[in-house]
Amino acid sequence: MKYVVDTVGDLSGGDAWQTAVTETYFPLDTEYRNRREFRGALETWSLGMVGVSRVQCDGLLYRRHRKHFLNERDSSLLVTIPMMSEVNFSQGSRTVKCQTGGFLIERGDAPYEFWHGKTNDLWVLKVPSASVRSRIGSADRLSALSFDATQGVAALFLDTVRLTIERAPEINEAARELAGKHILDMLCLSIVSDDRVLDSNVSPIRASHLHRAEQYIRDNLKNPDLGPHSVADACGISLRYLQGLFQDSDKSINSFIRDCRLDRCAEDLTALTAKGTIAEIAYRWGFADQSQFCKHYRTRFGCSPSDTRRQAISTPDMPPPGRVRRN
Repeated sequence: MKYVVDTVGDLSGGDAWQTAVTETYFPLDTEYRNRREFRGALETWSLGMVGVSRVQCDGLLYRRHRKHFLNERDSSLLVTIPMMSEVNFSQGSRTVKCQTGGFLIERGDAPYEFWHGKTNDLWVLKVPSASVRSRIGSADRLSALSFDATQGVAALFLDTVRLTIERAPEINEAARELAGKHILDMLCLSIVSDDRVLDSNVSPIRASHLHRAEQYIRDNLKNPDLGPHSVADACGISLRYLQGLFQDSDKSINSFIRDCRLDRCAEDLTALTAKGTIAEIAYRWGFADQSQFCKHYRTRFGCSPSDTRRQAISTPDMPPPGRVRRN
C-alpha cells in the first residue's frame, strides 16, 4: 500500500499527483480545477490480478490520448465507484454521468476524458481486459457504461468490494488473490445482466443467441468434448445457424473456444494459487496436445507459457498477458 499527498502551492503543483496516478493506473494528462491549491490522497492495495485504490482529491480532469497506449501490450479496464459526488466520463460517442450508488467502466485502450468538478472520494478497480474477456467476451462493448448498483447483483458487487477492502490487511497474499478473483467474477456477473453489453452489430435476437452461445462456451471450457455440435445442442439452435452467428462477428466457433481457453490458461499461469505444471494447466482448460497449445499460446500472446510463468514468479501481481497489439 502507498499513500500520496500533493499539497504543492506554486505553479508547479500537481506534478506529484500525475506521477502517482500514472504509476497506479496508466499514463494520463491531468488538468486541475485549481492547480495552486490542489490536494489529493491516493491509497492502493493489490488483490492479485485486481488493483484497488481509494482516491480523495479536489476537482480535476484526466485525458487519456492515443499516444498514451500505442506501445502498451496489455490493456486494462478501470471501474470507478464514486462515494461523494457524481463523476463524468466521455469515450468514443458516449458521454455519461455516474452518481453515488453506481459504478462506471472505463476502457484503457481507447482515448477518453474523465472529470469531476467538486472534491470527491472514489474507489477505483483496475482489472486486466483479458480477464474480463475470458469471462464475458470483448470489452469493446463496455466503453462508457454506468451501472446502477443500488440493488441486485450490482449492489452485491459493491458490498463485496467494500468488505474485501476493509478486511484486506488481515489476510495473506494467497487469500487476497482469491478475493480479487471473486470481485472480478462479481463484476462480470453484474455486467452481463445488462442488455447494453449485447453485440450491437447484429439484430437483437441474433445478438441474444450469440451471447448465450458464447457464455455457454466460457462456462464449459474444461469439458474436452466442447465443440460446435455440443454448443448448438445446448443452445437449442442448429449448427448452421450457430456458425452463421459467429460469422456475423468475424470469428469461427473453434477459434473462439481456443482463445477463451488460452485466456484462462494465461490467467492460471500468473496466479500464485494455481496448482500444477504448464501441461496440467493446459489440460485442465481443454487442451489435449501440448505442442499445439504452446504454438497457439505464442501466437496469441507473443511469448511462451513458460515465459509467462517465469515472469509471474519474478514479478508478483503481474496481470495475465493481453492480446498482442498489432499497429
